[in-house]
Amino acid sequence: MISGLLLVVAYLLGAIPAGLWVGKLFFKKNLHEFGSGNTGTTNTFRILGVKAGIGVFLFDLLKGTLAVLLPTIFNVHSIPVLIFGLLAVIGHTFSIFDRFHGGKAVATSGGVILGYSPLFLLYILIIFVVMLYLFSMISLSSISAALAAILGIALFPAIHFILPNYDLIFSLIVLALAGIIIVRHKSNISRIKNQVESVVPWGLNLSKQHKI
Repeated sequence: MISGLLLVVAYLLGAIPAGLWVGKLFFKKNLHEFGSGNTGTTNTFRILGVKAGIGVFLFDLLKGTLAVLLPTIFNVHSIPVLIFGLLAVIGHTFSIFDRFHGGKAVATSGGVILGYSPLFLLYILIIFVVMLYLFSMISLSSISAALAAILGIALFPAIHFILPNYDLIFSLIVLALAGIIIVRHKSNISRIKNQVESVVPWGLNLSKQHKI
């Protein structure tokens, strides 16, 4: 009974659309009507500014972490903790509070990994920052981090680096999270191919994107 209730709580926690609510409450703006129309961290930064962006990022990150910690907090051990994290990401991506719209799952997925394997998150974050510096695109950096996560779960246990052993549940959840992130960036991939993807004012922009 408690396990089932906590699974629902994990989804509802992830479903809280921080960017959407912050925009409406404090800026009188509906993020669906500006920029990419997305309610996640990147569009929040772009439309609402740095302070709002940082706040939304931290909230989206930590709700993933909290979801993973729920079973420990309530002493529930019948379900793998990462299942709770996956439900939070699903909630974030398909929010019941936002007509089943949502973000692109990057920050909340990072929070899930943070709650289970901080060193693995550090590895992913390094890849993200390097790609961001080289190409100046949040989208490409997110996709690259997702692909790096897949590579990590396949390679690291074999060489006993960061992940000492193969963990089936962790591997499956990482594959699921990476898959969600990549699919949610489908439109970004198309824009990258056409060299019209949005860039940030930092880094080398090696692919020479020219957003229209």
